[in-house]
Parts: sequence; C-alpha cells; structure tokens
Amino acid sequence: MAIPLLEYSPSSQNQRVVGYEVPGEERPRVYSTENLLSTTELDELIEAAYRQIFFHAFAADRERFLESQLRSGQITVRDFVRGLLLSNTYKRSFYDLNSNYRFVEQTVQRVLGRDVYDNREKLAWSIVVATKGLKGFVDDLLNSDEYLEAFGYDTLPYQRRRVLPGRTEGERPFNIKSPRYDEYYRGKLGFPQVVWQTIVRSYVPQDKQPKAGNPSQFLDMAQSINPRVNQPQQISALNIDIAQSVPYRKISGVS
Repeated sequence: MAIPLLEYSPSSQNQRVVGYEVPGEERPRVYSTENLLSTTELDELIEAAYRQIFFHAFAADRERFLESQLRSGQITVRDFVRGLLLSNTYKRSFYDLNSNYRFVEQTVQRVLGRDVYDNREKLAWSIVVATKGLKGFVDDLLNSDEYLEAFGYDTLPYQRRRVLPGRTEGERPFNIKSPRYDEYYRGKLGFPQVVWQTIVRSYVPQDKQPKAGNPSQFLDMAQSINPRVNQPQQISALNIDIAQSVPYRKISGVS
C-alpha cells in the first residue's frame, strides 16, 4: 500500500499572486501546441524543452524517438516532458548524483516552474520517491492539479513569474540557483578549486605582444646591468696655479 502524499501548506510566493506583467526580454516565452505550429516553431519548442529539463542536451542526449512522436502528434507536450524526465540522461545527471531532497527540489523547479515552498514539501515528495520510485514521482507531479492548471497537456513548463514588479532584477534561473551537482559531489569531482595567487597577472592581447627583435624584450636585461664608472674629480678653481699650469714656449736667443 502506497503512502499518501504528506500534506503541506503552500507558502505565499510570487507565482501564486495574480499580477499585471509588462512583456519584456526577461519574461519567459510560452511554448504551446494549442495553436497550429510550423515546423520551425515546433523545433523551437523541442529545444526549449531540453533547456527546461536538461539545461543543455548534447547530440547523444537527445531523445529522437520522442521527438518523432511529438512531431507526428502521437504524444502531447506533457508526454514529451515525461519522457525526458524518465530518460537515462536525466536519471544519470540528476537522480544518481543527488539526495532525494535535492532531486525533488530540482525536479519541482523544472516541472512546476517554481521553487519548493519549504522543507515539508521536500519531505513529502521525497517520501514519494522512496516509496514509488522515479516513475511514480514523475507521474504524481505531472498528474497534480497544480501542473494541469498551470500548463495542461499542451504547454511546456517554464519558470513562472520570473520578473518581479518593483524590482530591478527578477528571480535567478533555476539552473543557477540549483546546479546539477551539489556540494558533496562537487567536492568529489574536484571543483570548484580555489587558487590563491600573490602575483597579479595582466593579459596582453596577441596582436599587442612584442615581436622577435623588439627592444622592449631586452629592457629587463638592460635594467639588470650595473655598470661601474670612475667618479669625476672635483677641483676648486682657487687651488689652480695658472702660471705653472699654462704651458709656454721658449724662443731661442732670447734671455
């Protein structure tokens, strides 16, 4: 018998508040198949789905069979998202490398388009992961009333209410707030590494670097030379005997 979902009280967040938004560059674009899409627009929807779920998909990570089914109308956008969440790429990149709590946080952000409300919600969905597995957790998220009301069957999930009125900056993207690897696995993989430098280095573009034979390359060598020279003698004019110092010529026959 499966354990029912633990009840949690949704806290007040910006995506739950109805507000007037002015379209801008930071507002996410909504991709949906409710309207008839051209081939180019459908390609953009598929690319946006990979960015939303995987953040980035290499050629080996793409699900060609799911793409073909979506293009031919055999599955909905919701089914396509479900296939990406159950793919080996998502399991290997997120589920295998994080705890259940962190995996729940990352998946809720990508599927429901919002942050988790509190630790109680993470605990509730973590119990679902532990009892029903990855497939049961994904199905419960996609079958939830929140997902169906926000996105339905034909709209691709996106980060809701990212632009906040009255603030110069909106919410940060989920992939920046919740990177793929947590602190434990980042430490095992050896990054990030803090390198302390006591010498400040400057970058010189390639076109401005001195060429062979440039005198500036020998400047350090010239400055390292310490030539020794004789100091000039300091003689006072009062100590000079002009009569004895000035040579003169004697004339023969003159006494």
